[in-house]
Amino acid sequence: MGDQDHSVGRRRFLGYVLGAATLTVAAQLGEAAVPERAEAAIPSLPEPSEVYDLNDLLTDAALPTANLISIQLNTDGTASFALPRAEVGQGVTTSSAMLIAEELDLPLDRVRVTLADARPELVFNQLTGASNTTLATFTPIRVAAAIARQRLLQAAALQLGVAVSTLTTSAGVITSAAGVSIGYGELAVAAASAGTVQVSVSLKPAARFGVIGTPQNRIDALDAVTGRKQFAMDLSVPGALPTMLCRPPTINGTVGAVGNLAAVQAMPGITDVVAVATGVAVRGQTFGQCIDAVRALQVTWGPGTAEGTSDATVLQELQAAELPLVVPPLPLLTQAVDARFTFHFASNSALEPNCAIADVRADRAEIWGALKAPIVAQELIAAALGLLPTQVTVHVTQGGGSFGRKLFHDAALEAALVSRAMGKPVKLMWHRTDDFRQGRAHPMSTSRVRATYSLGNVVSFEQRHTSVATDFGHGVGEILTSLVDKLPVTNLAFSETMFALTQQTPYEFGVTTQLLSEVDHGFNTGSMRGIYSPNVRCAQELVVDQLAAAMGQDAYRFRRQFLKDDRARAVLDQVAQAGDWGRAMPAGTAQGIAVHPEYHGFVAVLAEIDCTPATVGRQVQDAYTGPRVTKVVCAVDVGLAVNPRGLEAQMMGGIMDGIAVTLSSSLHLRNGQFLEGSWDNYFYTRQWNVPPELQIIVMPPTTGIPGGAGELAVAGAMAAVACAYGRATGGMPTSFPINHTAPLGFDPLPAEPPIPASPVDGLGRAY
Repeated sequence: MGDQDHSVGRRRFLGYVLGAATLTVAAQLGEAAVPERAEAAIPSLPEPSEVYDLNDLLTDAALPTANLISIQLNTDGTASFALPRAEVGQGVTTSSAMLIAEELDLPLDRVRVTLADARPELVFNQLTGASNTTLATFTPIRVAAAIARQRLLQAAALQLGVAVSTLTTSAGVITSAAGVSIGYGELAVAAASAGTVQVSVSLKPAARFGVIGTPQNRIDALDAVTGRKQFAMDLSVPGALPTMLCRPPTINGTVGAVGNLAAVQAMPGITDVVAVATGVAVRGQTFGQCIDAVRALQVTWGPGTAEGTSDATVLQELQAAELPLVVPPLPLLTQAVDARFTFHFASNSALEPNCAIADVRADRAEIWGALKAPIVAQELIAAALGLLPTQVTVHVTQGGGSFGRKLFHDAALEAALVSRAMGKPVKLMWHRTDDFRQGRAHPMSTSRVRATYSLGNVVSFEQRHTSVATDFGHGVGEILTSLVDKLPVTNLAFSETMFALTQQTPYEFGVTTQLLSEVDHGFNTGSMRGIYSPNVRCAQELVVDQLAAAMGQDAYRFRRQFLKDDRARAVLDQVAQAGDWGRAMPAGTAQGIAVHPEYHGFVAVLAEIDCTPATVGRQVQDAYTGPRVTKVVCAVDVGLAVNPRGLEAQMMGGIMDGIAVTLSSSLHLRNGQFLEGSWDNYFYTRQWNVPPELQIIVMPPTTGIPGGAGELAVAGAMAAVACAYGRATGGMPTSFPINHTAPLGFDPLPAEPPIPASPVDGLGRAY
């Protein structure tokens, strides 16, 4: 990316000392970087996301309310920070604590990070998505912490009767030139202000970083491994009893009549049975009693929103909605690579089942849940209950995974409506089958790509991506943009905007266009880890392999020649070298390589795959095996990695996702319902499919600010694995995952009632 310096350390920033009993500070503003471009034989015009992407949009939208996010210093010498984002396993509480520890010169274990309740005054500044948390909060958090340190120094100088310039800070202690020391806690009250005061401050230069950029263990790791970490279902809310729903057999089916309501209400432990829009809710003393009651219910169901649909009917609908390509191959002048790809539905279930706690009264409501858009949840739940937003309190809890799932407050809204109907607090949990069949899915899509080439150059590259509609009902964090996505005349424009702000081609391929068409709003969909990127990038990189072969070039060197950005070229070179690109491999095995740019970050992935009959045909109990990825090398450049250890973990998780959606993980749609009903049925990457060799290379800092990382590796890994599969089998794959059309490999769980067999049935397979 050239030699441009994007460091924020030498500039001065505004902030505030807030009126409070102990020192409380807040930030004012921050800045972001704009990438440079490289030269090429037939350069492409900049795409929208190269100039201004979704991450930039969310960062800029958060700036006006940055001063409402504060850090408080406590008399015990600790610092408290309520992070207005959701922690769902990605490690943002740790990276946020690192920023505070760095600028405040405070030990990391003395920083307390909690999750903020829904705060409507933050407007766009409480949405967790698009890998934006670290970038959007990087400067505001540091500015607030630097102001706190400056204020502490001033208070110490007054108390000691010395100049501020003679004082130093280290590990939460201020020391004078004479060796007199004062702890931060002793100054917390003296440094406070009776009113709000605007101040300016300079940030610590990168050369003096002692925390930022160093590998750190997660601050919640011990609680996680010892079972002390609190999720929504771990909370003890007075009167909130286990609650579950009996749900319709088809997607978004409706409740007709309940034939045995009184009998189910009389079952052991059951306190309430009520019908709501999404099913029949039962509340009991234990979840086991709720399961028994759900199984016993006799419900007549009305039609859903996807009645009679199947993979085949949706594919026909997608193909009919495909936008036309414009640039044809010109006889005697250009040749073309033309391909169409299909990507089937994928489950957006997180490891933690969808759940929430609700206590709804006549004049107020209180909600607990892992919510990535809590302001939207508060406002829409209030509207559904007929309350004012100020009458609804939404507490954000830690989440056990998300990948976009918890952008939606389905469980929280449902819990609120059930609590109102019963007049009692509820601890509502979706069963795993509920989430697979009635929860959010990554939409089925197709991608048509045509590239023309001549005389050693790519002349044009066109991509037409057609998808089942992606639900953006979370908007960009508040109710107005949430409702815009629901309007018939604007919802496609919203999707088109998201597509344009997230998708780009990293190569100089002449006239380059990427367009989206969306159809069918009958499915519950969501932005699963990368929104459109994994499918779009997979299709692109497979065509790049075909272009390289058609033009008689090595796949790695071909990519290197046409890449726009030096940072992209650097990560590509790194994996090619570390992965020994081009080495001789046995028949049926091969390497694949791919590059992916996203949110000011770059990743390259080299994957090796084994497609030999002995591997593909191996037997594992109750499992789909198929090809195995045997080696992955991943190089990642996010500009500045705040926590390299956390970044490595993000890359590992993204690689596993990429392997899964390429080889084995999908939902099968038949007669308006998905057949998968548990993780047993849904063949995510298992231990026997994890590559034995896995190397993550975190590149040295290339900019002074962090880029997005949460979703970066998924698209790169999917593309590299798909390319490796094509080289190993001698034919480009065009349908994903590659096992989707194979026999199911499982007997679908019953749809009525939608509750699988007892978990004890798995004891025979325990080790």
